[in-house]
Amino acid sequence: MPRTTRIFCVSTLYGAATLAAALESDCFPEVEGDRRLLLVFNNSTTPEVSSPVDEMPGFEPLRDHFDGILSWNEAIHPFHPGAWTPRLDDVPLFERYLRMLWELGEDRLELVLESLQVAPALSVAQLFTDAPIHVYADGLMSYGPTRNKLDPLVGTRVRRLLHLDLVPGLTPLLLTEFDVPAQLLPTETFRKVMAELTAAVPEVPPLPDNAALLLGQYLSALDILSPEEEENLHVRMMRGAVERGHRSIVFKPHPSAPARYSRALENEAAALGVDLAVLDLPVLAEVLFEKSPPALVVGCFSTALFTASAFYGLPVARIGTEPLLERLTPYQNSNRVPAVLADALIPDLEGGKGEATIPARTLDGLVKAVGFAMQPQIYPSLRPEAERYLSQHFGRRTKRYFRRRRLTALGLPGGIPDRLAFLPHNATARRVVRRARALKKAVKG
Repeated sequence: MPRTTRIFCVSTLYGAATLAAALESDCFPEVEGDRRLLLVFNNSTTPEVSSPVDEMPGFEPLRDHFDGILSWNEAIHPFHPGAWTPRLDDVPLFERYLRMLWELGEDRLELVLESLQVAPALSVAQLFTDAPIHVYADGLMSYGPTRNKLDPLVGTRVRRLLHLDLVPGLTPLLLTEFDVPAQLLPTETFRKVMAELTAAVPEVPPLPDNAALLLGQYLSALDILSPEEEENLHVRMMRGAVERGHRSIVFKPHPSAPARYSRALENEAAALGVDLAVLDLPVLAEVLFEKSPPALVVGCFSTALFTASAFYGLPVARIGTEPLLERLTPYQNSNRVPAVLADALIPDLEGGKGEATIPARTLDGLVKAVGFAMQPQIYPSLRPEAERYLSQHFGRRTKRYFRRRRLTALGLPGGIPDRLAFLPHNATARRVVRRARALKKAVKG
């Protein structure tokens, strides 16, 4: 009987830590003679000048979980991992090539992938057509819907979705169209892995007492904000933290963010008379939580806000989510659910005009309603739950999570204006509403 080789694919250090937690939790029982290989994706815009996961500070303790490390970038050079996908006719050729390159022989393969809906993970799944697939969640996106309609030849091979309990009590929506079960990874195991990773990064300085940690996300790179708007968002983070009494500010920029973001904060810190430290080491925020927990963690919709709160019990605050939700395009943008969760569950740094967070008992309904509005063709079975949630909870606090035009197009509560609410929720009614709006604009014009 051929041996089994599991190929664990990773593109971030956070994902590598998640995989290590899965292995230490016996999610992949070790069998004598079988192998574990780590396949590293470097998805950065210019991978030639950026460090892959296995060269980042803190990776060394994770290396022992695997029998070998492979590079996807080297295997498909000179193509970029995020852009290259195999042509159907080339799949058998590429599979033979990779089996030879990675010395797989006739091994039975299993794939452990993140972000299955897009390259490079989807490319790997398409090349090894008989391999069972396990998916693990690298962050908050797993709580949202599958971003693209997956080929059943890929989706039906997925055995389970492994995820951390970032939002306690909430079950991921990802891949449920294929009835893929979700499996929780123990929080204590993940924290153990993070402690080992932290110990391997001695050069990280301890944070000052009562420090506020500001998390940069480089949203301008995603064309969500302009560089100037993102700079202003960071300045607002600092002002909000100072208003809460923090005189020591630590800014952790995104590794790809330009240096001018730090300079804008330095000018603001001087004006406010507070101490600012810029941490430009490529380390996880969780390393700081482990080494010297900050008194406050501030961000927009970073996954680190949720690990800080759920895993480390740290105070957190978000800022800028409401305009961000308006900017995300198209509505199906996979950052929408993470932004919704941050806006709904994390207190507003600037007070939010007294608005409260969303009650936990309604959270599942909210996510399913947003998920259906994002991908109605993939999740048609969620329509009744979406209608129920919107009919009961659509209002001032929740309407920012939906677009009225989209609700109207889908015939959902909240879409058709009240004066036309007597009309049935069907295609004819939606056409009437669209024509009425077009006439109104023409008359005003």
